[in-house]
Amino acid sequence: MQLLAVLENRVLIAAVLAWFIAQVLKVVLVFWKEKRIDFSRMVGSGGMPSSHSALITAMAASVGKYAGLDSVLFAIAATVAMIVMYDAANVRREAGRQAELLNKIVLDLYRDNHLDQEKLKELLGHTPVEVAAGMVLGIAVGVFV
Repeated sequence: MQLLAVLENRVLIAAVLAWFIAQVLKVVLVFWKEKRIDFSRMVGSGGMPSSHSALITAMAASVGKYAGLDSVLFAIAATVAMIVMYDAANVRREAGRQAELLNKIVLDLYRDNHLDQEKLKELLGHTPVEVAAGMVLGIAVGVFV
């Protein structure tokens, strides 16, 4: 019966639901912008909105709702949320920029030699707007679930 308890955990449900909504929105926004369906966005990182931010803020908002905004649990959840969003908008975004630059360098070096090189993943992080959109989505889901 422990499995049933996990399935009834509203904090977990809110977090996973916010992540899922964010990932679906990525597919919808790619379709709207580029007129193509890209289901790889359902599992990919980066893009609008940040699913990491949505998941973690839904968790934090739900913890605040059920444990209280003055609780130690909410303080921990909010702090972790800040770290995740900072990482998404700064560390992972810079890693993506570095991957983009490295891909250009490798392409230039190997173009004339007909060598195949594995391309680094460039869409890793988020712009501040993508993080903010994920945060708003997460808070909304966390409060209303």
